[in-house]
Amino acid sequence: MDIFSPIQSLSNTVTFRLLALKPESYLASALNFFIYDVIKIGILLIVINYIMAVTRYYFPMEKVRDILTKRRWYGLDYLLAALLGVVTPFCSCSSIPLFIGFLSAGIPLGVTFAFLISSPLINESSLYLFPAVFGLKITVLYNLVGIAISVLGGILIQKLNMEKYIQPEFLKFKSKKQVEAEYKNQAVPFKDLIRHWTSEAIDITKKVFPYVILGVGIGAVIHGFVPETLITKYLAIKSWYVIPIATLLGVPLYANSVSIIPIIDALVHKGIPLGTALAFMTATVTLSLPEALILKKLMKWQLLAAFFGITIVGIMIIGYLFNFIS
Repeated sequence: MDIFSPIQSLSNTVTFRLLALKPESYLASALNFFIYDVIKIGILLIVINYIMAVTRYYFPMEKVRDILTKRRWYGLDYLLAALLGVVTPFCSCSSIPLFIGFLSAGIPLGVTFAFLISSPLINESSLYLFPAVFGLKITVLYNLVGIAISVLGGILIQKLNMEKYIQPEFLKFKSKKQVEAEYKNQAVPFKDLIRHWTSEAIDITKKVFPYVILGVGIGAVIHGFVPETLITKYLAIKSWYVIPIATLLGVPLYANSVSIIPIIDALVHKGIPLGTALAFMTATVTLSLPEALILKKLMKWQLLAAFFGITIVGIMIIGYLFNFIS
């Protein structure tokens, strides 16, 4: 069941009924995509930010942070974050609200990036569409490699000590003690708590949402524009340098795995090596220009470059691995 189907229905109604655009037109595809993603990401931002505001108030986040940073987990915390990404039905931009929630809750940076990498890379589509398209063996191997890349990517970002490159306004919030101090350590009225949580959620959303609109707008312009003839021409070449080309071609595009898997299936049947096709697909669903624009509001370019660089290397590893075994 697609929890976002009502949003898609609304987007379809506006695009095809109210505006009477032809479904096969480029304008209809771009507008439908824009309406759907802006509403979906906006709702996710508000809901997740509100939940995190309540969680920060009641839950001892300092203790959670200390547990995750001071105890030896031997990578289990990164694995759990990556597995959370597997079960969340998000694309590269839709996973950002929960990523913000993790940051504001004090979760270690590397753990949050393990989720940010795995959420679009490995999801329900790679679990239930892959077997029908590529077979069970490829499905299992792809998901295992994807989880490993997410975990290793998170660990590497944590080892680089890049917390200083997170924009500080997304990390500073009033604790329960600070709020209670304003009421002279008396019980805070529930209506005031609601006002406090709402203020925090709206404040974060207001800071990020303009970049969501900009990023999704750019994504809508390029959505549906997959130059298949160009891709087929160059990606069908069986040479080592095609994997980096496939990865870099996929990064500017923006699509979820549901929409891109049929294209990949068609490309494979046209003779493109499996690993090359998977590198292109993985880059398309995991990294995107809209995602970069939104993340730039949250972090400085050094951290953004590290995230993209590490993920691109991981995607190329996937490509080379599957070309080798196939």
